[in-house]
Amino acid sequence: MKTICFYFEIHQMFNMKRYRFFDIDYDHYYFDDFANETNIEDVIAKSYGPTVDALLDMIYNSDGRFKFALGVSGTALELFEMHAPDFIEKLKRLADTKCCEFVAQPYSYGLSSLYDEAGFVDEVKRLSKKIKQLFGVSPTVFANSNMIYSDEIGSMVSSMGYKVVLTEGAKHILGWKSPHYVYNSAQNPSLALLFRDFKLSDDISLRFANSTWDEYPLFADKYVDWIAALPEEEQVVLIAMDMSAFGIAQPLSSNILDFLKAIPACAAQRGLGFATPTEVVRKFKPVSSIDIDHPISWCDEERDTSSWTGNVMQREALDKLYSVAERVRMCNNKLVKQTWDYLQSSDYFHFMSTKNTGVGINRGIFDSPFDAFTNYMNVIADFTARVNSLYPEDIDNEQLDALTQTIRNQSVEIDTLTKKLAESEKKVKKLETALAKAEPKPAKTPKATTRKKEE
Repeated sequence: MKTICFYFEIHQMFNMKRYRFFDIDYDHYYFDDFANETNIEDVIAKSYGPTVDALLDMIYNSDGRFKFALGVSGTALELFEMHAPDFIEKLKRLADTKCCEFVAQPYSYGLSSLYDEAGFVDEVKRLSKKIKQLFGVSPTVFANSNMIYSDEIGSMVSSMGYKVVLTEGAKHILGWKSPHYVYNSAQNPSLALLFRDFKLSDDISLRFANSTWDEYPLFADKYVDWIAALPEEEQVVLIAMDMSAFGIAQPLSSNILDFLKAIPACAAQRGLGFATPTEVVRKFKPVSSIDIDHPISWCDEERDTSSWTGNVMQREALDKLYSVAERVRMCNNKLVKQTWDYLQSSDYFHFMSTKNTGVGINRGIFDSPFDAFTNYMNVIADFTARVNSLYPEDIDNEQLDALTQTIRNQSVEIDTLTKKLAESEKKVKKLETALAKAEPKPAKTPKATTRKKEE
């Protein structure tokens, strides 16, 4: 039986305010709180709220047969906690159904997997911990920011214990192979790979409401027929998209949610099932291994990382940002670490893109890629100065790395000695107890009544 695996991504960045050259050294807050609040309220009202309600209805109406995966970035969760706690409760309801599998990803939804290995590992662990705290589940599946993946990233993910990765079914990687199977990493055979069917995914997220599209209007029965018509031996279809496709990219007036809610019934009529990524990997074994030497993503026709690293401005901004990564990890300033998370969001670098993709980029308050770049570099100039003020600037990164390693080694040594001390204290207590039991008891003194009898 063919299995459909839906994956929905929820990410929201902290909106950056206009930050000019003359603000450097004077204003250390870079974000627009009013824009953050209004944006969150707007996206929940227009998209996330109705979509999660629809997903809950689909689960209940199918008696739990409809299942899917969900990724939520750490920055999005923070914004929800600040401005929309009721939406967190809706996500908890999804978790309670056991039909929604939460997926691990970098906390900031940034590009640390390409620039900062230690930071990447830390981000993934922190988001997994937050998901456990909020929803009571520990993710075992990983999907990187924008589904970026390579063998190098796969090695880091595998070392953290994840067994499944969701990524893009890029043609230049798969070649003649179909994305509708489970594969594994050639470098890490224990790591299963599920590849996104970008055509079926984009039919919903990019083309659904386009009246010039030759398949318009798209109905659920026709869409499911396309999946059912795939070769019988093809096992799984991963359909992945940003949740904002429902209500933002494709307006609710297009009846896109009615389309979505009709899919489970249409699938049941054609003998198709649904599963979470973990269930897919348990059900189907990998058919072959895949090598992915260079990073791929779900963005643009190239399916690479050029949307964030393709021009000189983007690379300069990224190099400047990650030049202080070690220093940020060493500091104990919570505000600096929080700002660091927010500044890593991949959205900022996408705003700097100069690619002509035929699809417009919503740059928010910025008029052009250069405008976005200039504003970001002003912010980074102030932020790096704050970070460098915590440590002498004459210490270069190599010296800082050595110092960091020394501190880590000392921390490990202290922990080891603390454990040994605790064990020694236990042994001393045991010896004291044994000695106390072994000491002879003092002789009893004659009672006063005996003396009276003798008299």
